[in-house]
Amino acid sequence: MNTASTTLVIGATGTTGRRVAAGLIAGRHRVKAAARSATPVEGAQAVRFDWNEPATHGEALDGVGRVYLVPPIGSSDPAAVMLPFLRRARAAGVHRAVLLGSSAIPAGGPAVGRVHQELPGLFEQWAVLRPSWFMQNFTGSTPHARSIREQGAVLTATGGGRVGFVDADDIAAVAVRALSDEQAPNADLILTGPQALSYADVAATIAEVTGRPVAHRHLTFEQLRDRWAAEIPLEFAAMLAGLDRAIAEGAEDRTTDTVQRLTGRPAGTFRAFVERELS
Repeated sequence: MNTASTTLVIGATGTTGRRVAAGLIAGRHRVKAAARSATPVEGAQAVRFDWNEPATHGEALDGVGRVYLVPPIGSSDPAAVMLPFLRRARAAGVHRAVLLGSSAIPAGGPAVGRVHQELPGLFEQWAVLRPSWFMQNFTGSTPHARSIREQGAVLTATGGGRVGFVDADDIAAVAVRALSDEQAPNADLILTGPQALSYADVAATIAEVTGRPVAHRHLTFEQLRDRWAAEIPLEFAAMLAGLDRAIAEGAEDRTTDTVQRLTGRPAGTFRAFVERELS
């Protein structure tokens, strides 16, 4: 197989990365699965990769033609480590890059927005996936999942603002197409589910499907910021609380047909997700 068809999946054990790796492998594409611990991934070559350790970048890039980029978690300036890596990747022969961004951050915006802005100039084939909030934010050990289990509540500063929650399965399906189709989208792709829901809608759906009482409890910006600041740096906590405030002002009240257009199937509903993951 031509090594130029090998895809490096960064964050291959994470929420989207493991799904992207699995989708590519199922499509018989060659995959390098990159994670900080070089965790084995069936059907892929596992490599150790750490954004903050450039010494791990050379082996990861060897023989790679395409790359799926998951920014470093919790970094307020991911461009500082990502842009040098991307220039190195281009010099090493990578010709296609697909970046996981955020619906809340446009090209040229803060954090990953700087990487988004530079990507088209570095690669002839590219895509930036900008998903809305993940449905998976309500499962596992996430803050919302914990508060649902411990308090029977979803705690936000979003008021009645609505969000087009999207399933990570759908994000990964779009990423696989963007990485493996003959031509990359060369586009900024906002990904949502089929409905824009308030957190009260979310709580009601979870309660109805699971039979457990769940309510939406509204916090002020300051209350949410301070709640986050107990676990993460204050600057990052304020940024996250600010995203909730933006939702309250309508910033995420939208849906797109991007999942349908790129995968040929409709995006999954929140109810179907809850029935699959929480019932």
